[in-house]
Order: sequence, then C-alpha cells, then structure tokens
Amino acid sequence: MTLPTLDQVRTIAVIGAGTMGHGIAHVAAQAGIAVRIQDKVAGAATGAIAKIAKNLAKGVELGKVTPEARDATLARLSAFEDLEAVVEDVEVVIEAVPEILGLKREIFGIVDRVALDHALFATNTSSLPIADIANGLADPARLVGMHFFNPVHVMKLVEVVRHPRVHPEAVALAVALVEKFGKTPITVADSPGFASSRLGLVIGLEAMRMFEQGVASAADIDTAMKLGYGHPMGPLELTDLVGLDVRLGIAQYLTTVLGPGFTPPQILIDKVAAKKLGKKSGEGFYQWAPDGKRIG
Repeated sequence: MTLPTLDQVRTIAVIGAGTMGHGIAHVAAQAGIAVRIQDKVAGAATGAIAKIAKNLAKGVELGKVTPEARDATLARLSAFEDLEAVVEDVEVVIEAVPEILGLKREIFGIVDRVALDHALFATNTSSLPIADIANGLADPARLVGMHFFNPVHVMKLVEVVRHPRVHPEAVALAVALVEKFGKTPITVADSPGFASSRLGLVIGLEAMRMFEQGVASAADIDTAMKLGYGHPMGPLELTDLVGLDVRLGIAQYLTTVLGPGFTPPQILIDKVAAKKLGKKSGEGFYQWAPDGKRIG
C-alpha cells in the first residue's frame, strides 16, 4: 500500500457538517491544511463554516488566536453539497455522519469509486465496528477509525482505531495527522466502544440512574465527579454536550454486544423520545440558552 506522507497531505475532505464535522474541519484548517466540508443538506456546509468563524472569533477575543491565524484558517475552508465532487483529488477523506452503519457504508461506497487510489479514509465513530465499515471497500486496509471528542477544537484526545485488516501505514498517517491537529492520539483495537466510549458510558449511565433514583441533583452529581475525581466536566453535563440521542444509540449497541451492564436507564429513553437531546435542542439534563450557555 502507498499512502501519502504527512507532508503530502494538502487537502482533506470532511463529510458531514454537523457538530463533529465542523469541529474536525476547524482543527484541520487551523493546522494549515485546505479543507472541503460536504453535507447533502442545502446550506449545512456553509453554516458549518459560519460556526467555525464564530469559534475562531471567540478565540481571538480570549487572546488564544491571532486575527491573522483566524483569517488564514477561514481562507482554507470551502463548502460543498456534492459528495463525489468533494472527494476528487484529496489525500484524506474523514467521514463524520451520524452513527448509522448503513449510512456510513453507503457513503464510503460512493467515495471509494471516486477518490484517489492512495487516499486515506477515516471514519469518526464512537462505537461502530471499523471492520464492518471497511468491509465494503475495494481496499479495506486504507480505512482507519479516528474518534474525535466534542468540542473538537477544545478536546485534546483522539482515538485512532485499528481493525484487523488495516495497513500500518494508514494507522501511522492517522496518528501523524492527529498530532498535526494539535491533539494527543491513542491507538486502540477495534473492539466495542473502543476505550473512551466504553469507560465514559459506564459512568454516564450510572449518573443517570442516580439522578433517576433521586440520589442527588444533576448539578450535585456532576460536582461530585469534578471536585472528587478531578473530571473537567460532570457526566450529565457531558451527556448534554455529546447528545442524549448519541449516548442512547451507543448504549443500545453496547448492550447488544457486551451485555446488560450497558442497558440505558428509562430516563434517557424518555428524554430522547421527548426530543430533549441536550445542548443542541436546548434541554437535556440541564437547560441551555441559544448562545450555548447553561442556564439551569
């Protein structure tokens, strides 16, 4: 297998302009790489660039980003709606669509026919088997998992996930890209929940059960983990940030493959059914203002 070296990566295509997609595009462009953002929903990719601009403006306000770096980052971003067009002649394709195996495989089926033969493919997933996504590819060895964390431009960790058929060069390039993005990579085997989702979900689900049983308020449960264990964010606030629907999907999947220890509590099921999905909907375990600030 011949993949590009890190120095040869000039352009990255990010498929999916949602929370994770725009975050990945942000850090890649900030690292000096041209980034094409694609989403089939009209205006979504343009909206993602607007969100990146907002985050960069905040960075300038806080003195963490210079105005020159902000302008250069934004100049490296471009918006697309057509999937085939966005992956032409790029060295890396990073998919960041919702956690639906069939959808990811459908997208990579199209990408596989159009992209350069030597392009690296990466899927941003927190729990789906990388091997199952890779199976439909002409060359499964070039697909690697890259599990970013929300908010991507702030969180430092990225899990690089290796499935049994992946080529070492693909893993090495993914690790190098993560480091170029200013993040810390860890490499993990393609196992259910990888490392972080499996561990983090256990804490999150137990926090939900405690809240459901009236052990303590959401704020007090979160404070216990922040002050007692040094977590930067409590498990219920983190659930609101990740999305209750996302956590429910992961819990249901891990229950199927690992057993009843990951069975989602009724409160999570009920909140998702009521469209109380966390920060993105304005309410989860907390109330959230339109500007993203927690209000209760």
